[in-house]
Amino acid sequence: MFFLFIGSPFIKKIEWKKQTDNNDFSVIILTETKGFVHHNAIKEGKKLIDELSVENNFSVFYTNKSELITKEIYEKSDVIVFLCTTLDILDEEEQTLLVDFIQKGGGFVGVHSAADTEYDWEWYGRLVGAYFKSHPEVQKATIKTENSNHISTSHLDKEWSIKDEWYNYKNINPDINILLFLDEKSYKGGENGDNHPITWYHNFDGGRSFYTGLGHDEQTYRDVRFKKILLGGLIYAAGKTKL
Repeated sequence: MFFLFIGSPFIKKIEWKKQTDNNDFSVIILTETKGFVHHNAIKEGKKLIDELSVENNFSVFYTNKSELITKEIYEKSDVIVFLCTTLDILDEEEQTLLVDFIQKGGGFVGVHSAADTEYDWEWYGRLVGAYFKSHPEVQKATIKTENSNHISTSHLDKEWSIKDEWYNYKNINPDINILLFLDEKSYKGGENGDNHPITWYHNFDGGRSFYTGLGHDEQTYRDVRFKKILLGGLIYAAGKTKL
């Protein structure tokens, strides 16, 4: 397994760097955007995943160009993360590669605006679990932990609060397993009512999918609770029960 990093969007080569021997799993991080760009969130997200990869012995390939994620890279990877991606980023060939990866048992992790991506591709919407509908201003809200038995949420209190940008969702896949609900009474602008999921997981089309709506605010990536949520999502998506 290898660590790969692509910095400038103009780089067209792949730079391979070995991180450690015998990595437990390998992760692709895609940050491509065709709409709003979460500059600070992407920066902090990459920094957090760097930290997690060193502490938990997994390797990472970063890119903001989906065209650089080849069949060979998918074959060497266990999970793909859509980190604050937006709008229509994959062409038909790239969509086919992602479907093949998931159907062969690969894992997907979506962070925040991964739900604001690929609106015209119904398969992707079911993979993520929902599409973005709207959001109010950034504010603190109370989250209710629906399932504390999952590796991503076992550390959380039954109710807890954090400041972020809270998405309202549409086309919610009824097959998702909800981990965290938003309490709409705790903030202004919620539109999903009492059933307002904000983090979930599910088996999908041969693979595994994990999504969290947290991750707009750069401070979120420095919150130890979110760090463990994201790590747990990666471990689940990789098909592991623990490291």
